[in-house]
Amino acid sequence: MLDAYLMEWGGMLLRWLHVITAIAWIGSSFFFIHLDASLRPAADIPSGEGGRAWQVHGGGFYEMRKYLVAPAVMPAELTWHKWQSYWTWISGFFLLVWVYYAQSELYLIDPAVMALSPLAAGAIGIAALALGWLFYDFLCKSPLGKNDVLLGLFGFGYVVAASWAFASVFSGRGALIHTGALMATIMTANVFFNIMPGQRKVIAALTAGEKPDPKYGKAAKQRSTHNNYITLPVLFLMLSNHYPVTYANSAVIPALVALIIVAGALIRHFYNLRHADHAKSPWWCWGVAILAIWLAFWLAMASSPGGRERLGLSPLAAAKPVLLAGMALPPVEISTIVSGRCAMCHAPEPSWPGIQIAPKGVLLHEPELIAAHARAIRVQAVMTHAMPPNNLSGMTPDERRVLAAWLGNIR
Repeated sequence: MLDAYLMEWGGMLLRWLHVITAIAWIGSSFFFIHLDASLRPAADIPSGEGGRAWQVHGGGFYEMRKYLVAPAVMPAELTWHKWQSYWTWISGFFLLVWVYYAQSELYLIDPAVMALSPLAAGAIGIAALALGWLFYDFLCKSPLGKNDVLLGLFGFGYVVAASWAFASVFSGRGALIHTGALMATIMTANVFFNIMPGQRKVIAALTAGEKPDPKYGKAAKQRSTHNNYITLPVLFLMLSNHYPVTYANSAVIPALVALIIVAGALIRHFYNLRHADHAKSPWWCWGVAILAIWLAFWLAMASSPGGRERLGLSPLAAAKPVLLAGMALPPVEISTIVSGRCAMCHAPEPSWPGIQIAPKGVLLHEPELIAAHARAIRVQAVMTHAMPPNNLSGMTPDERRVLAAWLGNIR
């Protein structure tokens, strides 16, 4: 049982690190975008070469200057903003491996979508992240990259198409998390492969007493702007795995992703412009963003089993439970306990008031599904007693001991 505790604690610590580093990265990213937008002309900085902004925080005033290319001489002290990005990706990747690849049969592989081995599923996921970045980088360096609007539209279509591809291979939950991981990989790769190398070349030119080439700053600004606009959609996709209504029906995942990207990008666009000029705040962005979120909500609800029933639509065909290779069916006694204590929530049509879709998308109404989720049952019902929540269904200590005895033979 020690391995189960290690999996839980390892996942928690990796998630903790991931959240901490993401806060640091997103915070600095949003701040510098705000700083860029709030720059004003300064008497000692030639026109078109930079600007100045005043900030007040923590009881003090700050004067900040930006040089669009570089100052005349290399400053004695220089702070680099890169490790927040790197550690966000590193911790996120190991969390993806820990949760989705190490436990792929539970979270990533849906035999009704595609019968994959754990090794194949992990290989597809990792290869998709690497190739996805290479294709995006190709778009940016192509002639298309000279037109920010067209590049943005192609990038938008590319991510939506990638979400469809993921939904054609993985479970709905795995498809959404990999779409978010692809976008997050693009963000960090922008920093590592484009923004930082360009800044190093600028510094090398300054050190040599030469005037830096402005193309490096322009390229870095383009990639940084991309990162800024896709941050909020990435956060939504990363959180989606906790809310099964978002991945209840894989068929609508591309449309859901498209709507969330529109909403998140428009919210960032509003703040980007508002920081530059409060008098010209584009309030229409909020209207369109709210509409996109509302459409996403209705799309997710109407495509879920419970939502279709509530709206009087024809029910979705239920996928037949698949027993994974090498996994034995639970004894009748085990199926009776789980069905009686858990299946009121963990069923295609939950009977517990207020629950329209099974929590985490976990179904336990069939013996095959109970066997497939054996490790999760051990963690939730034996190791921690977290389920049933507050023991609402009255699972007895004897029933938990019976589960523990059966689960002790599950590896």
